[in-house]
Amino acid sequence: MSSPSTDGDRTPPPSTTAAATHAAIAARLDRLPPSRAIWTIVLLISAGGVFEYYDLFFTAYVAPGMVHSGLFTPASLGLFATLVPIGVAGFGTFVFATFAGLWVGVVALGTVADRLGRKRVFVGSLLWYVACTTIMAVQRTGETVDLWRFIAGVGFGVQLVTIDAYVSELVPAPYRGRAFSLNQVVSFTAVPLVALLAWLLVPHRIDGVDGWRIVVLIGSLGALVVLALARGIPESPRWLALHGEFERAERIVADLERRSAAERGATPPAASASATVARPASAAPGHGAGAPAPAARLFDRRHRGRTVMLSVFNAAQVIGFYGFNAWVPTLLIARGITVTHSLEYSFIIAIAQPIGPAVGALFADRLERRTQIVAALAVMGIAIAVFARAADPVALIAIGVVFTLAANVMSYAFHNYQAELYPTSIRARAVGFVYSWSRLAAAFSGLAVDYFLRAGGVPAVAAFIAGAMLIAIASIALFGPPTKGLSLERIDDAQ
Repeated sequence: MSSPSTDGDRTPPPSTTAAATHAAIAARLDRLPPSRAIWTIVLLISAGGVFEYYDLFFTAYVAPGMVHSGLFTPASLGLFATLVPIGVAGFGTFVFATFAGLWVGVVALGTVADRLGRKRVFVGSLLWYVACTTIMAVQRTGETVDLWRFIAGVGFGVQLVTIDAYVSELVPAPYRGRAFSLNQVVSFTAVPLVALLAWLLVPHRIDGVDGWRIVVLIGSLGALVVLALARGIPESPRWLALHGEFERAERIVADLERRSAAERGATPPAASASATVARPASAAPGHGAGAPAPAARLFDRRHRGRTVMLSVFNAAQVIGFYGFNAWVPTLLIARGITVTHSLEYSFIIAIAQPIGPAVGALFADRLERRTQIVAALAVMGIAIAVFARAADPVALIAIGVVFTLAANVMSYAFHNYQAELYPTSIRARAVGFVYSWSRLAAAFSGLAVDYFLRAGGVPAVAAFIAGAMLIAIASIALFGPPTKGLSLERIDDAQ
């Protein structure tokens, strides 16, 4: 094994040796069998994602309470009241602030996980979430609520990008799909939880405190628990090797090998690095191990097609995913359901959130990721069209459950897919860039859904969402490369 020199200036090893060591680390990771050691790490990382989803989905479930509190009247909105003449002032400003903050965070901070490491950003983002969301929960005007919602999103926006890179780099290729399925099962447990809390708390004031504020604060308290658990998560060995920290990478991989061998009796013999890695990402021209990769690599000959394809896909898919999920109680109210019953029905629909990726585990590593994504998008488009015409509460709930199951199969599959399509040196940067288009589109789609709901009711919203699903389907079906069963390094080498 190669390691950095121990002389005074810590001269890094030659780039060829560094590339070979990085390749060897990747090969050893990919030969690891599924074990409690690997699955425990995935579970702990996924626990951080719980609060990304709690944060995003409480947007929908606290909406009736926030509106009832008078936060979105023109007098309370301050600067945001200037949107009144075009018909988008109101709760849509909160949705806009949410995703605008997430977009700025991904664009401004998307590179830090590639520069500082996956674990540091994972922990720092959780701390930011706790502080800013707590401050937001005690604000008294819509203007300041929207402002702190934006600030919280800036710091927390990089979390999901970091988690995607983290999981893809730690989990061996043969069961990477199941790992992302587990990741999303854990993360989406936040949705029925926040829906239940909203159903029980939002319609009420408890000791003079609005129920929606309590729902928001519960998320901050839970994130503190995850911070305590984060000590059990190692840094990504692929990232460490890329940055020349070969001894740390070796210790982590050796520990995983020992734990796997103790559980399963033996570890399979190592595959040769050349069999796993056709051309290490760290060996890209002009980039030795640990050298920062320029943003231009997202648009070089090897990656530009993937970058454009995923950017278009992300901008389109989020209109369906959050256009329904972030507005489901409001859409139900628009169909004639009372506020209390809309929250009850929303909770029933939300129970399906973690079931979708759990079902996906049955075929996660058997079907191409792009096939899973396209099929799920098609079901979402059909379901929202039927939802727009349904009136019976049972039918609305059933259709909402179908849409939710399909959306969450699509979600775990595309989070896996986009992380697979880039090398370790730019993975977080690239995922952050393409995913930022979903944040930006979600910010404006929040205003658009508000507008369409006022202008044409639920049918107009359904048409908007269905059209976006067609664009997302076309981008993946026509331009998405295969990834099933391939190592991350071989995927990057493919044209």
